[in-house]
Amino acid sequence: MAAAMAAGLGRGAPRLCWKAAEPLLRPGALPPCVVVPVRSRRKGPRLPEWARELSPEERDRRLRSAAPIFPDERMERTFFLACTAEIMDPYVPPEGDARLTSLSKDGVKQQMQKLRQTAASQLALRKIKDHDPDFSTKTFPERAQEIFIEAHNSLANFNKQKLHSLVTERCYPDMVRGNRYKTIRWRFLESLEPPRVVHVRCESILNRGNLYGQVTVRMHSRQILAIYDRFGRLMYGGEEIPKDVLEYVVFERYLVNPYGAWRMHGKIVPEWAPPKDPIIKTVMIPAPDPSQEHETVK
Repeated sequence: MAAAMAAGLGRGAPRLCWKAAEPLLRPGALPPCVVVPVRSRRKGPRLPEWARELSPEERDRRLRSAAPIFPDERMERTFFLACTAEIMDPYVPPEGDARLTSLSKDGVKQQMQKLRQTAASQLALRKIKDHDPDFSTKTFPERAQEIFIEAHNSLANFNKQKLHSLVTERCYPDMVRGNRYKTIRWRFLESLEPPRVVHVRCESILNRGNLYGQVTVRMHSRQILAIYDRFGRLMYGGEEIPKDVLEYVVFERYLVNPYGAWRMHGKIVPEWAPPKDPIIKTVMIPAPDPSQEHETVK
């Protein structure tokens, strides 16, 4: 009886399935969008052939070592400090420099103050020589004067590429600011006194190994400077008027970089320095109003 019942169900199964599916196939019987959940068999990760023959501990160890290593989510970017943002322990020029003799009373005071500053400069000089063995206070002033002349010639010729290699990123904006649409004529005539090193400093930034060296060179020279505005009118100086200029120029080098070079970093202007000549500016005078001229004529 059970066999007959199974045989009866077997013959009528297609008919029952058709009757159950008939409403689904009839148009308009179901909404236009129907979601039918389908359960599928979950499949685990397929193991490679070599992992099936190993023990569970060895297999886990081998699979962990073969897994990809993802980098840390932290984004660390290196940055390069090419120069410092200021002059470290700036040199204080003695009042009346280039005017007093060493035989006068004030001249003797200047010599004593120079000896005190020399003690700190000697310590910094040793650190600089550890990274730059060829550095010497006797030969460096001549090289510093060459950098000074090349930098000002590049500024007068608007050679920005060469100027970047001769001055630091701190000094560059100070030199080019306000020079747009202007014509600069500059010449170095002669040195009234040989340049000499008056101040040496060496300090670290962020850590002890990040060393920067700064050398202050005293330059007493004769120069010619003339600045013309965009209309060709003279604003400052003159091409036929030489002037005696006393300057304290600071040069800097990143000592840790073996390919670094000494570059001009800034100038020290003493408080007792005389004020500069005023700049002659060209201004536009507004034209008279035609209506007012007509009323005055009436």
